[in-house]
This record gives sequence, structure tokens and C-alpha cells, in this order.
Amino acid sequence: MDKDIEKLQQMIDGSRRIVFFGGAGVSTESGIPDFRSVDGLYHQKFDYPPETILSHSFFISHTAEFFDFYRQKMICLTARPNAAHRKLAELEAAGRLSAVVTQNIDGLHQMAGSKNVLELHGSVHRNYCQKCHKCYSAEEILNSTGIPRCSCGGLIKPDVVLYEEQLDSRTIDESLRYISEADMLIIAGTSLTVYPAASLIRYFRGSYLVLINRDPTPMDNRTSLTIHGKVGEVLGQIIVR
Repeated sequence: MDKDIEKLQQMIDGSRRIVFFGGAGVSTESGIPDFRSVDGLYHQKFDYPPETILSHSFFISHTAEFFDFYRQKMICLTARPNAAHRKLAELEAAGRLSAVVTQNIDGLHQMAGSKNVLELHGSVHRNYCQKCHKCYSAEEILNSTGIPRCSCGGLIKPDVVLYEEQLDSRTIDESLRYISEADMLIIAGTSLTVYPAASLIRYFRGSYLVLINRDPTPMDNRTSLTIHGKVGEVLGQIIVR
């Protein structure tokens, strides 16, 4: 076993309140593109920058163009959980993992079997009418055309946090509580540049802070263990005892 993996295994074996904090890199092995890597959405060519398209003001002023992009790039219903999602669900089922705090909106953690998932940026699987609050599935949005409308005539909005919108305060409070009470925090698949989500890790006071990411981050030298690699490949080697 690789020395870093062996060290990670020992830390997990010695912990009972593990919290996982994950970003887009957790789902890239499932075929969902991230934003900032070489192959990410920010490096692809669109009529508008992705951060503009995924903003609240663009949703209001260019609703049709927003949904064209949203259907094409944000909803990926063919994706399936990878080894990282499955291992986290296994750790939770064994009573070792307290919570998954995720920046992702794809629902793959729940698909893998995780129960306590705190979605900082919402989920493509929840969409609601802004007029009567009726809920719609991701499949219904994907199969719609133009601007999706509710049966009451209201505009349907994805339950995702767009740029210029605030994170849900209840989700933030729950995430802070779990992170502050954890004895081990695993940060994975995130550049730690998206705020305020990235600032949550400052509340960790436990024994082991682990970072797993393909590329270097500003936190690399402030952890108990930093592993540069794919999250699924790393966590897939862990044995849940």
C-alpha cells in the first residue's frame, strides 16, 4: 500500500466523527466536468462566460439562454456514483462518517447511499415554481423546451445557488456544526477558491485535516496529509473496518 494511503487509512481507523467536504473534483470521475481545470466549463467557448450565465441577473434577463445552458451543461442524469461516493456511503453506514458537505449539485452522494448530505449549492434534482412552489424533477426540466413553466403559469427555477445569490443559512449552520464537532475532516476535489463555502473549513478543530485534490491548493502546506490524485482512486483503496 502506498505510504500516503496507508497514513490515510490509519487516520480513518483512528477517527469516529469524520466529515467530508467535497467539490467538483469528486464528480469528475463520474463524467461531470468541473469549472476551473483545463477541461472545465470555464475553458470552453460559449456566447457568455459560464459565471455570467449562472448568475441570478442572467437568469432574470436571459431566461431562455440560461435554460439552454443549464440543460446542456448542468444536468447530467446519465452520471453514476464513482468509488469516492460509494466509499463515503460505506463509511457513513459503518457509523464513521457524520456528514458529507458538498458544493456539488448532481445528487450522486445520495444515489450512492449517503443519507446525511448537506448541499451548499443546492441540487438539480429540485426545481420549484416561483409562483405556487410546486416541485419538478430534473427529468422534467431536461425534457422541457424553452422556458419551463408550471401548470399554474409560473416560472420554474432550479433549486441551485446562482452567482449573486446567498447560500441557505440553515445548510451553512448545519455544516459548521458538523465540521466544528469532527475529529477528522477530509477535503477533496476542490480548489478552495469558492467563497463563502471554502471558509467553512476554518471551523475545524479536530485531529486530522486531510486534503485530496488533483492540483495544488492554498491549503496544501496546512494539513495533516495532502494527497495529489483523483478522489475516487484514493478513497477506493480505503478499507472500512
